[in-house]
Amino acid sequence: MKIKIASDEYLEKAKHLSEEEMEKLQFRMRGKLFRRAEDQKLTMTEAIAIQLEIEDMELQEWRKKRQEMLASDKGDKKK
Repeated sequence: MKIKIASDEYLEKAKHLSEEEMEKLQFRMRGKLFRRAEDQKLTMTEAIAIQLEIEDMELQEWRKKRQEMLASDKGDKKK
């Protein structure tokens, strides 16, 4: 996974998270991303912002695939 720079939008979201929300994101964070934060190549806020962005992208992909599956199922039922 290539580490990217956090966008301003997600940095702002990360700054406004509660401590509990930040801990949950850290728990779900990929190892490489977490190590970069620990090695201080990224701040924890930057790492959390990147994790938020990754999760948003994955959710969008999942929703798109789910819509395709539902549309496919409707077509199969009509036959």
